Amino acid sequence: MQVKKNPDVDVNRNSSLYFAIGLCLMLLTTKGLLNYKTYDKPDVALEILQMGELEDEDIIEIVDVNIPPPPPPPAATPEVIKVVEDVVEIEETIIESTETNMEEAIEDRVEVSDVDVEEVEEDISVPFAVVEKVPVWPGCTGNNAELKKCFQDQMVKHVNKNFKYPQQALDLQIRGKVFVMFVIDSKGYVANVQVRGPDKILEKEASRIIGLVPKMEPGKQRGKPVTIPYSLPINFVLAN
Repeated sequence: MQVKKNPDVDVNRNSSLYFAIGLCLMLLTTKGLLNYKTYDKPDVALEILQMGELEDEDIIEIVDVNIPPPPPPPAATPEVIKVVEDVVEIEETIIESTETNMEEAIEDRVEVSDVDVEEVEEDISVPFAVVEKVPVWPGCTGNNAELKKCFQDQMVKHVNKNFKYPQQALDLQIRGKVFVMFVIDSKGYVANVQVRGPDKILEKEASRIIGLVPKMEPGKQRGKPVTIPYSLPINFVLAN
C-alpha cells in the first residue's frame, strides 16, 4: 500500500523559515537581557511606632501662675533751672595792629658791634697719614715722623700686651683676621670702634683690646685739635 502525503500539511515545508524566525527571536531576547540595567535600591527601614494610651500621670497640667506686674518706672524729677544774674562787667579787649608803615620811625637801633657771634667748633676729621701732627702716645717725643712711628709701635705693643685668645674660640678652633676701625677724637679718646672679622667671639676680643687704649694728646691740624681715623688688623692664629 503506498502512503500518500498531503503537501498542505507537510511540516518540513517551511522549516527553514521557522528556524530563521526562532533564531531572530533568540538573538533579540539575548540582546535585551544583555542591555537590561538594574539599580541599587536604598535600604529603607520600616519601623512601626506603637503608642499606648496616655495615663493620667503622664499628662502635664498647665497651671496659671499669677505673676505680679512689674513696678511702674519712677517719676521723673523736674529739672530746676536757676537763673544767675550777670553782675560781672566784662571789658572788651582791643587788639591793635602791629603793622608799621613807612612814616613810623624805628626807635631802638641795634648796632652790629652789639651782636655776639658765637663760634661753633667743627669736628674735622683728618686722615692719620696726612695730619700735620699725629696723636701723641703717652711717652712719645720727637717730630711728626718720629711721633707717627712711636704711635704705631706702641699700638702694636699694646695689642700684644693685652691680647688674650678667647677660650671658646680655642675650643671651637676659630681663627682669622679681625679688622678694627676707630677714631681718636679731638679730646684724645678712642671712640666709634668698629670691628669686622670671621666670628663674633674674635670681634668682641678685638673691641675689648682697643677699648683699653690710653688717653693721648689729640692730633692737630693748623693748630686745632681734630679727629683722626685709624685702622688696625689683629690676626688670631692657633699655634700647632
